[in-house]
Amino acid sequence: MGLIGAGGIASVHIAGWLQLGAVVTVYSRSGAAGLVAEHGIAEAHSLAELLAAADVVSVLTPTPSHHQYAMAAIAAGKDVVCEKPLAENTARAAEIANAAKAAGVRLFPAHVVRFFPDYVKARAGLADGAGQAPAVLRLSRSSAGPADGSWFYNEGLGGGIIRDQMIHDIDQACWLAGDVTRVHGVQTPPSVDGMVPRPVTAAVTLTHAGGAVSHLRGEWGPDSLPFSTSISIESADGTLLFSRPGEADAVVNAPGDYLPVQSAADSPYTLQIAEFAGALASGGPARVTPADGVMAVALAEAAYASIAADAPVDFSAEQVRALLD
Repeated sequence: MGLIGAGGIASVHIAGWLQLGAVVTVYSRSGAAGLVAEHGIAEAHSLAELLAAADVVSVLTPTPSHHQYAMAAIAAGKDVVCEKPLAENTARAAEIANAAKAAGVRLFPAHVVRFFPDYVKARAGLADGAGQAPAVLRLSRSSAGPADGSWFYNEGLGGGIIRDQMIHDIDQACWLAGDVTRVHGVQTPPSVDGMVPRPVTAAVTLTHAGGAVSHLRGEWGPDSLPFSTSISIESADGTLLFSRPGEADAVVNAPGDYLPVQSAADSPYTLQIAEFAGALASGGPARVTPADGVMAVALAEAAYASIAADAPVDFSAEQVRALLD
């Protein structure tokens, strides 16, 4: 397994692959030495060395470099796991997906929230036929904001709270309620010259083709803000079909954390990696497809278009799928 990038997300990916018995090599322009010391993995000193050492490549770098590294791995004939968002815009995300298909390699967008137990339960409850159809979904996600001055705040470099943080819940809304036909986004305070302020909150409303409406809220707050998420699903008559957290399992982490606490053995990241590894071994499907990764990017892009227009915008899932070979 070859990992590109040594940022905060790298350790949970490394722990997951090591849990499965993989031999792991990491390449990064900075920070690799600390991961080597912590996990006892190998270090590659160039991209070419990393590609030569790996059967599968995981792209964990900042969003604006996903396209570069994913395309290099695909050109080398490697299967690719790519952290969300797949790319900074829809066109480049579709190019990655199409290149992987043309090369005959697998592409797995890492939308890890599909592997968190509460969201899996919500999906199972809607799919088993026991509950009513969803009518209103409410999903929220909040954490301390990324470090001041980082690329996360630069929308021109693929940053922004909707594209980076809220894309998790955008993907969940699609997974739980299906295709989207309209998107409405707002952000407070607004960005200035493409730079996101901190603290910042955003809200995105998605109207689904089946009639459901998803209300999403995201927050990048002060360093003292704990990581927390919530999800609730209601039927048309107001019946609560699913809700987390409840009173007994509300907030989660120490202030300043931006990932939920978990052990390697039961981490959703490990579950995600295990499913991807199983799909590679069997040739079978994984629950996150390249099209899912492209769709999430397209919806985030539509939310920014809505903010710019100060109005809802229409959305065509079929037009997005038409970008894929």
